[in-house]
Amino acid sequence: MIIPELPNHLSQMGGAEHKGLIIALFTLTAGISRPFSGKLTDRWGRVPVMIIGSVVCFICGFLYPILTSIAGFFFLRLIHGFSTGFKPTATAAYIADIIPQSRWGEALGMHGLAFAVGSAVGPAIGSYIAKDYGIDFMFYCSSAFALLSILIVIRMGETLADKHAFSWSMLRINRSEIIEWRAIPAGIVTLLSYSGYGVILTLIPDWSDHLGIGNKGLFFTAYTLASISIRFLSGKVSDRYGRIRVMYVGIIIISISLLLLGLNDSIEGLIWGAIVYGVGGGILSPAVNAWTIDLSLPQHRGKAMATMYIALEIGIGGGALLAGYIYRDEISKIPFIFILNSVIIFLAFFYVLQWDIKNKRSR
Repeated sequence: MIIPELPNHLSQMGGAEHKGLIIALFTLTAGISRPFSGKLTDRWGRVPVMIIGSVVCFICGFLYPILTSIAGFFFLRLIHGFSTGFKPTATAAYIADIIPQSRWGEALGMHGLAFAVGSAVGPAIGSYIAKDYGIDFMFYCSSAFALLSILIVIRMGETLADKHAFSWSMLRINRSEIIEWRAIPAGIVTLLSYSGYGVILTLIPDWSDHLGIGNKGLFFTAYTLASISIRFLSGKVSDRYGRIRVMYVGIIIISISLLLLGLNDSIEGLIWGAIVYGVGGGILSPAVNAWTIDLSLPQHRGKAMATMYIALEIGIGGGALLAGYIYRDEISKIPFIFILNSVIIFLAFFYVLQWDIKNKRSR
């Protein structure tokens, strides 16, 4: 709901040159919190970790209208990142607990579908509310949705069999508990492919203004509707034909979408770029998520998902920082940034190819 309006909100506070930090700071704390959420998910339980993520969203929505300085805004972006650091890690582990392994791709595809629906509806509604009722009311509405999430999660049954009571010692993390090394290949693919999302989150609101689009959520709506349409099938396909084949296709399509955005200075180009990006993401995401679980041990699913999500945050944050550093409020630079990122994303294709060849030789 709030992402499309944050760049303009920051500009009105006098921080236009720091737009890259809107996403980068959020992903920083999301990434830092992943080892903690992974450990807590595997020891304390899936449900309490999900609740923490939703509670952070609920609180931050009320604080944005209060902390109106640039420093206060960026402090909130840091705190808000903990929501993403906790909620998805536990949710993915919860899904893996209740679904047979043969249907993980399909199940995580449906999970991604739910995420995609929220990502489609949120920006469109958020921009509408901000335009007609003011940005403060939009922030309060985001808190209301987070509250609904909390009310749902607290009624869900815990799925962790070997659950421990919470103790502060669970927050002590040693090096062996930060990364699930078996999941590193999935993390590398995630990092490279999600750099595009950081670029998009940073630049699309201003690019939409440049093209004369009133509702800055249009791109996100088009992209998410396309993603929804493909997710009904993509998870099942990865279960049937294998994760690697599906990832090849998804990476290529995402790379093409960034090229489309960079080579078309028009509303039609933005919409087509959004659609192609949505199709690519809808194909790649369930396959990578299921691959992460495939690579990990059952007792380390939380840590494995945390590892993949750490890579995701680094990718999004790195893409946002790169975009903000090159952009510096000069619209003419945006097409070049899209094209450059397309090349970065395509590196994931060569990595998967190399991994696949090496893995086949070792069998």
